[in-house]
Amino acid sequence: MSKYEPLILAFCCHYCAYAAADLAGSMRLQYPNNVRVLKLPCTGKLEVNFILAAFERGVDGVFVAGCLEGGCHYLEGNLRARRRVERAKEILSEIGLEPERVDMFNLSSAQGPRFAEIVNEMTARLTSLGPSPFRPARGAEEPVREMTEQAEASLSGENHDCCQS
Repeated sequence: MSKYEPLILAFCCHYCAYAAADLAGSMRLQYPNNVRVLKLPCTGKLEVNFILAAFERGVDGVFVAGCLEGGCHYLEGNLRARRRVERAKEILSEIGLEPERVDMFNLSSAQGPRFAEIVNEMTARLTSLGPSPFRPARGAEEPVREMTEQAEASLSGENHDCCQS
């Protein structure tokens, strides 16, 4: 029997967290390859329903990674994202899913090693929690790939109205 490896979706802001993920790759830092990164113009563009949809499609955990607090390129986008992550945790708890499956982190673009640490931290946390009850026995990868492609298409537009409540 193969060892369980959690599937993680990371919503990363373009300016900082995605750049940190890119730096981690450039530095050839070792971390599990179970994370799928979705680049957002700003984490303020993230809605609670995107996080919940990821679980519906079979991911075991989600993390949102934005700019350092006080350093958002869209002023308050990451603060709004933090509130939305907290709301997603509340909803997960209400439906009986562990709220620890979702978290928010703040990174600068120079924190490639921290990005790798976050992936390792989330992998360890989710491994201890076990598979999400929404995860199909096999083949969660395809719905997640499809979701990330659709989300990239809708979120990557030039309309950066990231700081709407």
